[in-house]
Amino acid sequence: MSIDSAAGLLALPTPSSVTLVPSNPVPAGGNPSRIVRRITARKALRSGALWGVVFGIYVASQALAYASTYRTQAERDALSKSFTSSGGLNALVGPAHQLNTVAGYTAWKSVGILSVLGAVWALLLATNLMRGEEDAGRWELLLAGQTTRRGAAVQAMSGLGASLLALLSITAVATVLIGHTSSINFSTSSAVFFALTVTSGAFMFMAIGALASQLAASRRQAAAYAGGALGVFFALRMVADSSPGLSWLHWVTPLGWIEQLQPFTNPQPVMLALIFGSAGAMVALAVFLAGARDLGESTLPDRSRTAAHTALLFGNVGLTIRLIRPTILGWLAGICAFGLLLGGSAKEAAQSLEASPSIEATLKRLDGGGGAIKAYLGLSFLIITLLVVLIAAGQITAARREESSGRVEQLLVRPVSRARWMLGRLGVAATVVVIAGALGGIFAWLGVASQGVTISFSDLLGAGLNTVPAGLCLLGLGALVWGVAPRAASIAVYGILAWSFLVELLGGIVNSSHWLLDTSILHQLAPSPAIAPNWTSGAVMIGIGAITAALAAVAFARRDLAGE
Repeated sequence: MSIDSAAGLLALPTPSSVTLVPSNPVPAGGNPSRIVRRITARKALRSGALWGVVFGIYVASQALAYASTYRTQAERDALSKSFTSSGGLNALVGPAHQLNTVAGYTAWKSVGILSVLGAVWALLLATNLMRGEEDAGRWELLLAGQTTRRGAAVQAMSGLGASLLALLSITAVATVLIGHTSSINFSTSSAVFFALTVTSGAFMFMAIGALASQLAASRRQAAAYAGGALGVFFALRMVADSSPGLSWLHWVTPLGWIEQLQPFTNPQPVMLALIFGSAGAMVALAVFLAGARDLGESTLPDRSRTAAHTALLFGNVGLTIRLIRPTILGWLAGICAFGLLLGGSAKEAAQSLEASPSIEATLKRLDGGGGAIKAYLGLSFLIITLLVVLIAAGQITAARREESSGRVEQLLVRPVSRARWMLGRLGVAATVVVIAGALGGIFAWLGVASQGVTISFSDLLGAGLNTVPAGLCLLGLGALVWGVAPRAASIAVYGILAWSFLVELLGGIVNSSHWLLDTSILHQLAPSPAIAPNWTSGAVMIGIGAITAALAAVAFARRDLAGE
């Protein structure tokens, strides 16, 4: 080797050729010490905002319906007398206070139902975004950065807190706005306290879900622990409301604490300290336990000794069923419980509503031969319809999330076509929608039968299946948007749902053009079982869903996979 060659090898690089590497690089996505918070908040915020809209619409619908239906004080006094003496109904919904006022009725119809609904949503979201993300292996990548297990848990729970703030804010804004109308007249402070009350169940059970995520060995076990706690607390609250001598049981269940807040009627804000203090203590315990265990392990020993369950791993359809099973079972359990509640309270509710001449006229107009109870069920099945179409909307967002997270790529690299995967995914979702509608009708029949009311099983099964066409239509429309513009899928599907519910709500209060009403997928359904289902209209909606699903599969097969 020549001297010149050796000198060239030993020569130092010029300053212009040196690439300086920072000692603490910061990725383009943001500070690594906040990455868990940002990712969790991004996933949770949309869900919290959606449920805030649902809560707001529900509260507004109850207040407006009461104000427009019970116009005279005599009608309101008669309603209050009927429901106050209804022990069975009060045990299910909660005790009635001052039902002769708009505020009292709104609180009675909202606090018990929305606090439980918010609790179910919160525990499922917390276990999914904490234990579920850990089970999927994504926390391993995040913890490889500049954070610890406890730090990641704190960040995740602060991200979940963003969804709670969205839920609270939207509910409060909706209540304040509706309260400033002349027929409702809620003060701003009362409306905000009411919003805190109806969302406090979500605050409490998100903390319970976070704690269960540290105790359990899997997301499914965590959801089971938190759901079991909710079931026990709800049963204790029902027993406490069933007899004055058992009212002390309110102090052993968080749902009893929420009930004692009594917004609008006799506010007890001191109870908020107990609710949020308990939630804070559980969050602190969850953070401590997160640092006391290894990633992927659990605080409680996993004593499962069962063999591996591979029965569903027969293809992309079986894998889809396995992945969505925990969430779907939770939704189906909620529909069964609501159907049972609806049927079990139908007799007393229909008798009470007959105290109002305007309601009595409405019930008679809907009476297709089954009496006031069938008419009442026909009006109330709108809520079951809403739950069914929410399942359809949730399946579109879940499928889109499977694409954006990259899980679909693992299937499509194998001999599975894009169209086949998408149609299989939509087929599973459609089956779930049908099962949900059928279970709503079946459990409504069980509730009605428990009260000694004779309504045929076929009538209420038909009423449950009557909710299915709206869900299948929304599923197809949402799939088409997903296939064409994937990033707009969630906004589109929930936008259609919110518009349909709003049109249906306003159509029952004010005189609306039939052209406007026809834009609602909910308006096309007959109020069954009061009136026989319009299967022709249902078939058209199912046909629209099937055609748009087929077009969605074609569009999905022709485009590239899209991330976030």
